Amino acid sequence: MLTAFARAFKTPDLRKKLLFTLAIMAVFRMGAHIPVPGVSFKAVQACVAAENASGSNLLGLVNLFSGGALLQITIFALGIMPYITSSIILQLLTVVIPRLDALKQEGQSGQAKITQYTRYLTIALAVLQATGIVATASSGALFSGASCDATKVVPNQSVFTVATMVITMTAGTVVIMWLGELITDRGIGNGMSILIFTSVASGFPSSLWNIKVEKGWLTFAFVMVMGLCMVGLVVFVEQAQRRIPVQYAKRMIGRRAYGGTSTYIPLKVNQAGVIPVIFASSLLYIPALVVQLSGDTTKPWAEWIQRNLTKSDKPLYMAVDFLLIVFFAFFYVAISFNPEEVADNMKKYGGFIPGIRAGRPTAEYLNYVLTRITWPGSLYLGLIAMVPLIALGAFGASQNFPFGGTSILIVVGVGLETVKQIESQLQQRNYEGFLR
Repeated sequence: MLTAFARAFKTPDLRKKLLFTLAIMAVFRMGAHIPVPGVSFKAVQACVAAENASGSNLLGLVNLFSGGALLQITIFALGIMPYITSSIILQLLTVVIPRLDALKQEGQSGQAKITQYTRYLTIALAVLQATGIVATASSGALFSGASCDATKVVPNQSVFTVATMVITMTAGTVVIMWLGELITDRGIGNGMSILIFTSVASGFPSSLWNIKVEKGWLTFAFVMVMGLCMVGLVVFVEQAQRRIPVQYAKRMIGRRAYGGTSTYIPLKVNQAGVIPVIFASSLLYIPALVVQLSGDTTKPWAEWIQRNLTKSDKPLYMAVDFLLIVFFAFFYVAISFNPEEVADNMKKYGGFIPGIRAGRPTAEYLNYVLTRITWPGSLYLGLIAMVPLIALGAFGASQNFPFGGTSILIVVGVGLETVKQIESQLQQRNYEGFLR
């Protein structure tokens, strides 16, 4: 990997792309530290420190994707989360709405239209989320787990101030979308993935240093060794795939013969990626949000939710989180990979799996293989997500343990894809390996 980066910096056009990507990442991190107009910076810093000390993780996922900008209430407080949510919603709606499915089949022009719909939905979600965050911050509920005066975070709660804060946060989300598209067009890798990687990786140094300060060098060394093992495990599983061989029969068109080639269908063990973890965390956030919006935490049902479903070190929370991750892994694979469609396309172009008849038997075989490899993939996601929750008891707070759950999946996954893109562009400019 380091060799690939060194060779990339020696290539002029790749060096420009890498430097441009690093510059956009710097701008993105700079915006994550500029407070929104109308917010008391001193009060926010005091509450953030108290929140970290208390180990509250009510908004942990959203704050993770914003690089810590959410709790600091900056112009990039919403981060990339509205775009991720809208992308997932459009992907799910493509299965049930024929119009969107037709656009998906049109190729690049249809995909451009779906991307436009995603942008509109992102703005709408950004307005809703910004309004909710401003209302929560104004009421003091944003830092409910912290021992600070959260009501001083927004000292002036006039309509003009609230509207300015909502518009600023929404505009920040639009700027983040623009920065991501700039990286995709003029930089290296997928822009949105790079920005998510930047947000998640920005918390690693502070988390590791907090472990060293609180637990000492021995625990710090143990965490680093465990982190390397986790990275190795994630790389191994993310790269693992089941290759189903496909043979294409020869076809005579005029005087020429076409086909007769052999290829394969790569089915990844972790076909769903990090999306099941995001879905499960989002659903587990809903009960705590309902308790907050009810305004009465003394009722028996509210006390039960606060006792069992708001603390990530509780056995019930871990069990529900694990089961939701397994369920959403199968659910997402079922809607993202259609064995019948793949079998029909293979049959249309004269392709078949050796030993399997074309048509319905091929679809049944693909569904059988996909189900078998999804089981270890879903269990792997659930175990990875449990690592920071188990570390809560060992290291005091799950926020101080960076090597686990969503963060390690995103960092390793985006890193692998970016390195692959750099190597592919290097191969286009260096034919030495093919000539030898």
